[in-house]
Amino acid sequence: MNTDLGRAPVKERYQHLLTLIGSERFLKKQGLGNEVPFFVCPYKPEEAVEMARLRGQLVNKLAQTGIAILDINLYDLAIKILKKEGDWEWCVEEEQSVSKEELKEELQSMLDVETVLTPAIEEIMDASAFQVMFLSGVGEVFPYIRSHNVLNNLQKTAKEKPTVMFFPGEYTHSLESGASLELFGRLHDDKYYRAFNIYHSEV
Repeated sequence: MNTDLGRAPVKERYQHLLTLIGSERFLKKQGLGNEVPFFVCPYKPEEAVEMARLRGQLVNKLAQTGIAILDINLYDLAIKILKKEGDWEWCVEEEQSVSKEELKEELQSMLDVETVLTPAIEEIMDASAFQVMFLSGVGEVFPYIRSHNVLNNLQKTAKEKPTVMFFPGEYTHSLESGASLELFGRLHDDKYYRAFNIYHSEV
């Protein structure tokens, strides 16, 4: 097992992800103990375009082998929710005139993870036939949607099938501070303990 795989060339990471996610062990959640089948796929923020392409290739290639991926981009979903509720125009109009803090608070309310975003994700899950869920768009929805909140709220409903969160930053474990999602490799305050680093998972 190569623990430095997360720093390997994108081609190598793609091959690992393709082999791992397509494996029976991964799809059947074997070797996880009683933990939720959540995986974080960290990458450098500057690799965002490359990783978006890699994610698309994974979805297509896995589909060819009969593995359906539910690919949810949190940014696209947030815009869809705002438009559906009639809040999108307000956001566009007010963005220039209100402070960043006010806008953040309004968006956090409109897109509340527990009462709005998670039910929207659950609705998509219920309407889809899939074996694995991908979550992306994490960097684009920061700071009004925080990745650890999304994972915390999905723990009850998304535990039947593996979920992979594509994360622009680092997912680190240490004895001193536990596990943390460090967005863009700089923001260290999002503690989340129950996900596995996908590059540390054995095929």
